[in-house]
Amino acid sequence: MLLIVLKGKAMLSSLRGLLVEQVRDLYSAEHQLIKALPQFAKASSDVTLKGLFLNHLEETRTHADRLEVIAERLGIQPTGKVCKAMQGLIAEGDEVLREAGEEPVVDAALIAAAQRVEHYEISAYGTLRAIAERLGQHDVVRLVQETLNEEHAADEKLTGVSEGGVLKAALAAGAH
Repeated sequence: MLLIVLKGKAMLSSLRGLLVEQVRDLYSAEHQLIKALPQFAKASSDVTLKGLFLNHLEETRTHADRLEVIAERLGIQPTGKVCKAMQGLIAEGDEVLREAGEEPVVDAALIAAAQRVEHYEISAYGTLRAIAERLGQHDVVRLVQETLNEEHAADEKLTGVSEGGVLKAALAAGAH
């Protein structure tokens, strides 16, 4: 048994059970992000940033697809959990979407929110990979590593856009 349910609460009973919960958590996170990224892209005034958000939307769909493949290989359903961490990160991003301000400053705030998401995903996928390695799930490790590489690259691209012009434009847009 992967999980024991006691009074409506799941109790983890094995490392494999933890692996399953991590897959489900990330699957929820990716689907939440699929809904949020178009809003981030729409709110971006910087063309490069807008393109990054739209490109990462496609990557995020691929990440969710990979998690479905992982779930199939593990013989589980990827659904059944809500990633509360991603809910919170997206809620912070939604606050930026509701703020009025100079466009470059809003773009800088969107990058900050997006990088928080990327750092969460990097951490979560790193943990998933480590658990899969310990369990000898080599196919899972390979698929997770592909996603982890893409998450690192997305974070680096966001840093590049930020340092490559958005922060400079934000500084020029208003008072320091």
